[in-house]
Amino acid sequence: MPQVKENKARDERITMEIIVDAYGPEEQAMGWYYYLEENLSFPFNAKCIETRAVSPLVVGEKVEVTGMPPERECQHEMFVTVRWQDRDLAVPLSQLQAIKPDAETKEAMADWHYWVARGYEF
Repeated sequence: MPQVKENKARDERITMEIIVDAYGPEEQAMGWYYYLEENLSFPFNAKCIETRAVSPLVVGEKVEVTGMPPERECQHEMFVTVRWQDRDLAVPLSQLQAIKPDAETKEAMADWHYWVARGYEF
């Protein structure tokens, strides 16, 4: 059951701009990867909004998001690279909320959060 209300305009944008012509999970993942790489304005600051077993971040922790990790890291979920304890680390994008993002970053992150909250996956 979806955790967020359907947003037809957002669904349309995702279908027509992000995963258009994607045949299967791998192509959907690459559609998302390149959309996020193009629309997230790196670097930007973010805070952790949920604990995840695959990430060392804790709720409320602030990080600098510096880019996208290699494509191979994003075959099943979208990750971003953050600066954490003097090293670069890939963490799930769904775990983060941008702090004072520009309009493109805000929309791209909202698109990904919506996709995840609606239960979509690759």
